[in-house]
Amino acid sequence: MPFNPGVRVMATNFPDTLFVTGTDTEVGKTVVSSVLLVGLRAEYWKPVQSGTEAGTDTQWIQSKTGLPDDCFHPEAYLLRHFLSPHAAAAREGITIDLSAIHLPKRRRTRHLIVEGAGGILAPLNEKETMADLIIKMNLPVLLVARSGLGTINHTLLSLEKLRHIGAQVLGVVMNGPKNKENRAAIEGFGNIHVVGEIPPMPEISPQVLLNTFQHSFRFDALLNSKIGGA
Repeated sequence: MPFNPGVRVMATNFPDTLFVTGTDTEVGKTVVSSVLLVGLRAEYWKPVQSGTEAGTDTQWIQSKTGLPDDCFHPEAYLLRHFLSPHAAAAREGITIDLSAIHLPKRRRTRHLIVEGAGGILAPLNEKETMADLIIKMNLPVLLVARSGLGTINHTLLSLEKLRHIGAQVLGVVMNGPKNKENRAAIEGFGNIHVVGEIPPMPEISPQVLLNTFQHSFRFDALLNSKIGGA
């Protein structure tokens, strides 16, 4: 795919490995991960995947990015039912064990994108949630949020939880039509940078993803972002 050398400079504003989480399920974590994957020429790993009957996020991202197999790492847990991870695992008689989940080594690139499942408090087993996996991974976090109505409350609560567990919050990425009022409220009340605003993409292709990366992230905000957002 065409590659602008300037993107390499932009990429230096990102940590080598980062964790993409969201304020909820279906907020656009996988789309944002796809944009980052193409823009950073990164590798991708989703530790826990539920709902494999409809295909996996790894498969979807590979089909949209056109990246080779060695840019993708196998999931630690693949669960058939499209349910919260703990419920999907229970349907199969499985218990998700965080001690069995280990960060893979990068194979060919500088960057690795790790995508969570659901929101921050999505249960993984009877005692642990996605927040516990974030603690275990100990990576800078990008929080993906919807851009529309209701996002302020969900985003501020998610930021509060991330800070409570000591996560390194790199910034917020808003997914959907631009909403300057919601962005200003999140940045002001959340004391955080909105480092990216991803517009709707009617058609997703490697070139569209690359263009979105170049034009939708605030690289100055990333460079100046205080880890933790404090």
